[in-house]
Amino acid sequence: MDLDEVLADLWAENAELDMVVAGLAADTWTTPTPAEGWSVAHQIAHLAWTDEAALSAITDQDEFQATLRKASADPAGYVDKGAAEGAALPTDQLLPYWRETRAELAEALKQVRAGEKIAWFGPPMSATSMATARLMETWAHGQDVYDGLGVSRPPSSRLRHVAHLAVRTRDFSYLLHDRKPPAAPFHVELTAPDGTTWSYGDATADQRVTGPALDFCLLATQRRHRDDLAVEAAGADAEEWLGIIQAFAGLPGKGRVAGQFG
Repeated sequence: MDLDEVLADLWAENAELDMVVAGLAADTWTTPTPAEGWSVAHQIAHLAWTDEAALSAITDQDEFQATLRKASADPAGYVDKGAAEGAALPTDQLLPYWRETRAELAEALKQVRAGEKIAWFGPPMSATSMATARLMETWAHGQDVYDGLGVSRPPSSRLRHVAHLAVRTRDFSYLLHDRKPPAAPFHVELTAPDGTTWSYGDATADQRVTGPALDFCLLATQRRHRDDLAVEAAGADAEEWLGIIQAFAGLPGKGRVAGQFG
């Protein structure tokens, strides 16, 4: 993907979520979301916090390395603390904070030289990969907001970035679970929201994953339990992958309970 194209879709993903939360009454920001202990405000605060961390990874390596050391000492607690601090802000401060950090990050990504890698909590990434990762996070945490508010969100073509990242991070999912990535190639074939097909990997591979792109992305971001999704695996390795798939950096998450969303 071209960086400008990903940034345009990232802007659209942020704008869509912004339209939902911008009109909320102040007390609605405290509405719980499916992430245990996290309200709508926590979700937006986390997005702002992570955008700010990504910005420092580009513009201030010393600051980012300090953040990385703190996060490494307490991975789960550090993320929760950052979200809680942001969620404690008045909404008329939290919303501008999120808007400003995401805008500054977008501009900083445009200045990253071709071939340069950006340090991160997971493997270092190119500017395009970082933009893709931010879109994935925005979509995933946006899903928590939508679920918490009981609002339906139609899937868009922007899901292709989430699906692409999930496929690209296959081996990372294994390593997070202290498992050796399989040597055999995989083929992933997904039905896009518009009915077309998105294909990844070797079309002749025995290890295959198929299903709706939306369901695959919900599984890869751990926003739905696999039992509630129409994602299918053919082959033992593919089956194992769907049990540990994780498109985001950080510790393996708990995921969601089967049947949680009806």
